[in-house]
Amino acid sequence: MNRQDFLKTLGLGAVASVTGSSLLTGCNTHDMSAVNMTPGMENMGPSVTEIPFTTPLRFPETITNTGQLTAKSVIDAILPGKNARVLGYRGGMLGPTIRVQNGSDVSLRFTNNLDEESNIHWHGLLVPAEMDGHPTQLVQAGGSFTYSFRLNQAANMAWYHPHPHEKTGKQANLGLAGMIIVETPAERALNLPSGSYELPMVIQDKRLDGNGAPTYSPSMDDVMMGYMGETIIVNGVAGAVQPVSTRMYRLRIVNGSNGRIYNLALSNNAPFWVIGSDGGLLSAPEQTTALLLSPGERADLLVDFSKVPVGTDVFLKSDTFTGASSQGGQAFNILKFTVNKAETDPFQLPAALGMVSPLSTASATKTRLFDIGIAMEGMNGMPMRGMHTIGGKTYLGSRIDETVKLGDTEIWEFDNSKGDEPHPMHLHGTFFQVLNRVGGRNTLYATEKGWKDTVLVMPGERVRIIAQFTKPGLFVFHCHNLEHEDDGMMLNFRVN
Repeated sequence: MNRQDFLKTLGLGAVASVTGSSLLTGCNTHDMSAVNMTPGMENMGPSVTEIPFTTPLRFPETITNTGQLTAKSVIDAILPGKNARVLGYRGGMLGPTIRVQNGSDVSLRFTNNLDEESNIHWHGLLVPAEMDGHPTQLVQAGGSFTYSFRLNQAANMAWYHPHPHEKTGKQANLGLAGMIIVETPAERALNLPSGSYELPMVIQDKRLDGNGAPTYSPSMDDVMMGYMGETIIVNGVAGAVQPVSTRMYRLRIVNGSNGRIYNLALSNNAPFWVIGSDGGLLSAPEQTTALLLSPGERADLLVDFSKVPVGTDVFLKSDTFTGASSQGGQAFNILKFTVNKAETDPFQLPAALGMVSPLSTASATKTRLFDIGIAMEGMNGMPMRGMHTIGGKTYLGSRIDETVKLGDTEIWEFDNSKGDEPHPMHLHGTFFQVLNRVGGRNTLYATEKGWKDTVLVMPGERVRIIAQFTKPGLFVFHCHNLEHEDDGMMLNFRVN
């Protein structure tokens, strides 16, 4: 059921606008009797307000395969000159970038100094189920847990964030996230831009109070659409500027937003190259001038500034896009590059990058169909709840929704043909390949030609993926719009 049908069923003509306390409380009860209607506002998400691009882009500290991550309240400056209280894993918003070699034994001690339960999910790492940060694997307030695992996967860019059910959106939005970079000898042999020419970036949007601190109090609109903010930040700062030379740069980008999709482009309309996605390098570079990136997805890009005159500014921006009723109607700048130095660049774009061997559909032992949308709960005078669902079900930690045989290859289809909101669908415990998209955009895009763990399913679309399940244990799959996830759009699957 789509959003408009849902509201019509309740006898309401437009999306609710709720004031006051957060709706994501206790058992996620959204009491529709508290709704104040705002006719004509049903397709509007928060507009982005740009601030001057004058703050140097910062990069979190880098650690390797051992260390301490402590979730706690810290002071940081998102806006220039305004120190604000945020959540962080070290000294500020965003945790350290974990740069680790494949084959390494990782041991990271997590301490929860919040006043509520939390954990860490390693989004994009193939780790044992008991280390994955499942919503039931929680570290209580004041507790600690050591995440220990050995990496065995291709070079890729991953990230980490909390995953406690009904609290993920809040904790991630207030600052708990970080980037992971897995390296291999094969990737290093490509001599891709590195050092100061490699720019890891986490892009997020925030709603800030008068002190420049992020706030999180979702209305019914936000639960339905995803929590979006008016201020765009990169690596924890708004209005970021990065000096560059006249050469090729590697931009390693995580969409760390709760609900906002970015249509990445350059303000000078120059093309750029996509060289990797969630699970690692593509087989060959893909040239494009725009790239849609939904929450949870990553993009590994090469941007060439060699033909840009010194003294010129080029913006990384989000261009307009169609297909999502709640966003896409506004273009805005994300980050300013200032070309300030002429350099001779020896880099040559490789014709081949990695090995992406297609999974055979003939080897698939099962096809599973998942309708993704909205269902209603509530009866006998109980408050109505608008719950985002998968296959008509909302999340229950004690229930096993799907059982997969260890080692099997399966085809999963996500059907959003009757919905009117985008859903970035994320699988834990495996990477997958995207087979096809029917309806809506009706095609595959550059990042979807490699290994993925998150795929965007726009309204009107059905997307088929194929995956092999090689990690035993209990995992989840869910929408990575964090308000949808916290609202129940998540199921368990067991591999055995």
